[in-house]
Amino acid sequence: MATDSSDGHLPALSKGSADKPLRILISWSPSSSGTEALDCAAWLSRTAATQVRVISTVFQPWTTTSLTKLGGKYKKWFKAQKEACAAATHAALDEAGVPRSCWDDKPSLLVDGPSRPHLLTEMAKKFEADLIILGPNQAAPKGRFFAGSTADTLLHYSPQPLGLVPRKVKLSKHGVTRFNFAITERSSREDHEMLAAAELANRWNLPLRLLAFSAKGLLNTPSKDKHDMALKLTAEWLEDSLAMLDRARDSIQEKFPELVVTSEIGSGAGWGGAVDSLKWKKGDLMLMASTPQGPIARVFLGSTATELLPHIRVPILVHPSCG
Repeated sequence: MATDSSDGHLPALSKGSADKPLRILISWSPSSSGTEALDCAAWLSRTAATQVRVISTVFQPWTTTSLTKLGGKYKKWFKAQKEACAAATHAALDEAGVPRSCWDDKPSLLVDGPSRPHLLTEMAKKFEADLIILGPNQAAPKGRFFAGSTADTLLHYSPQPLGLVPRKVKLSKHGVTRFNFAITERSSREDHEMLAAAELANRWNLPLRLLAFSAKGLLNTPSKDKHDMALKLTAEWLEDSLAMLDRARDSIQEKFPELVVTSEIGSGAGWGGAVDSLKWKKGDLMLMASTPQGPIARVFLGSTATELLPHIRVPILVHPSCG
């Protein structure tokens, strides 16, 4: 995963220049009940040069022997499905507002196999995708992202950055207008990721908002007498977070003096209350760092980020850690 920064690994959106567009692979099917993934691609295309390809999948649980018996019948059926899928995908891209100048020369591909996450990973590799965009499980409430089985698998094992889009999210007509970076672990690795996010914001000439979250009511003890301890812990956490955010802003401004950097703490009942306590814009994009998993950088969210994920109301970029 190439990056222009030696301090972090937020490469996906560092591209998007006229000579090297951001390569976006969209996981979507004409049978999908929502178009959030397509809408997000159109949104990104309003801010940067993009090259978009849509991957649709056919789950294939059959054995090779079964397919051999079907012979030409299956091939004929699959060809017809492929043509119908392409026609529907082209219409959906137009409807979503993805400019035809941003379409790949093969904007729609239909592939079959026994594992949808594996198919998406392989197709992303072949396409040299900078980002895989996934829509939400349609059981998610409006404005929220719930991971379906495919997204859940990729959140643990994808070597490519993932774009996650809440259900029926409202997006700015002007594209991305602000980056948000969630500080969840307070580690040196996350500091590197934060500086990479700052570099990205500086390159795109967009403001950066640093976020920390405090969820009240999560302290569970056998005793009912926990109120005083919870208040003390919350007060200490708040003081520590304010100091941490001040240091983070100073560190970023030292490297990027022209960048507009703000910081806020979301605090409320549970993680949902903490997220909802902040004001969100239609042009907001959330950047979240992942946790290292073995010798190869892969997407894997830490526990706090995982808890936050279903409550965030804007598109989210999750990327493999630098390890």
